[in-house]
Amino acid sequence: MAEQPGHVTGVGGVFVKSKDPRALAQWYREVLGLEIKPWGGAALPFDAPGHPPKVSWTAFPDSTDYMSPSAREFMINFAVDDMDAIIARVTAKGIPVLKRDDTDPFGRFAWIQDPDGTKIELWQPKKN
Repeated sequence: MAEQPGHVTGVGGVFVKSKDPRALAQWYREVLGLEIKPWGGAALPFDAPGHPPKVSWTAFPDSTDYMSPSAREFMINFAVDDMDAIIARVTAKGIPVLKRDDTDPFGRFAWIQDPDGTKIELWQPKKN
C-alpha cells in the first residue's frame, strides 16, 4: 500500500536561542569545525560519507538527568567521523569532555557543553 502524503520526512534544522548568536556560531566553527555560512548557521549534509542513514527524535521524561549538567530542555547529537580527532580538537580548545563511552553497542559517544550550556552528544556510529 502506498504511503499517504502529509508526514514528516526528516529533520530540516535545529534552531536555538542565544544571548550572543555570533559568539556561539564562532564557537561551533572553532571547536566543532562547522562551516558557518554568512546567514549565521551551518548546512550539514545528510549524505556525508559515514553519516548515519537516520536522525533520531526522542522525548525524555521531565525528570530525566540525561541532559545534565545542562539546565536546557534539549540536547544536540552530532554524528562525527573520527571520535579521537574530534576529542583532540575539543580538548585543544580547552573544552572539557564531560564523559566518554567507547563501548556502547551503537558506537562511540562523548559529551561536552557549548558556551550557552547546551549539552552536546558527539556520536561516532558503529561501523557495520
